[in-house]
Amino acid sequence: MDSLHLLSLLLQYPTLELAGALGELRDRLAADKTLPADTAERLAPLIDRLSAQDIYAAQETYVELFDRGRALSLHLFEHVHGESRDRGQAMVDLRERYVAAGLDSVANELPDYLPLFLDYCSTLPEAAARAMLAEPGLVLVALASRLADRGSDYAPVLALLCDIAGVEMDEEAANSLPPPEDPETLAELDAEWEEEEIRFTSELPDPGAACPQASAMLRRMIEDHIPAGSERN
Repeated sequence: MDSLHLLSLLLQYPTLELAGALGELRDRLAADKTLPADTAERLAPLIDRLSAQDIYAAQETYVELFDRGRALSLHLFEHVHGESRDRGQAMVDLRERYVAAGLDSVANELPDYLPLFLDYCSTLPEAAARAMLAEPGLVLVALASRLADRGSDYAPVLALLCDIAGVEMDEEAANSLPPPEDPETLAELDAEWEEEEIRFTSELPDPGAACPQASAMLRRMIEDHIPAGSERN
């Protein structure tokens, strides 16, 4: 399911490289017969915003949404295991799946990062990919519901993943994983992450450069799955 590669790109930290590929990404998703017929319509608000919005604003929106707290974290096991030792073992097991599939991650991300997991699922036969995607189904449903409650244009991406996995998005499933108590003030946020190393730099970030939430697999995915000789936006 090559479409899972493309959906993983939409869930990564926005970069100029991604913005330049959005037009072709939209066309490829619309033409994919394994996806619901209304896929392009559902994803249009997100793709349109990422195409038109200033890159720094798009990055700020992403960080505020996915990185400020744990309720919308794109690290799957965080919703199930929190910071317990079980999460570490689960990530070891998942990484072994990646290695067994012949994947060598070039991303500076943990194995349970959703875009990385989607990249892995896309290497499987369609039935196996759908079954694998259903394994964290409750997390996908919870994320879709929480994003929809916030009116986020990322919500349709998660809802689409639920459709692909065949997971029912009912109220019971959406509430089966109570969200953690995320910090509401900067002081609370500082207290929560006080043990984390913080580095400061006087240089402004390069909006086209990779960051912890983006991955070098962006270029690889696009090059591997867009036919040679085709034009890119």
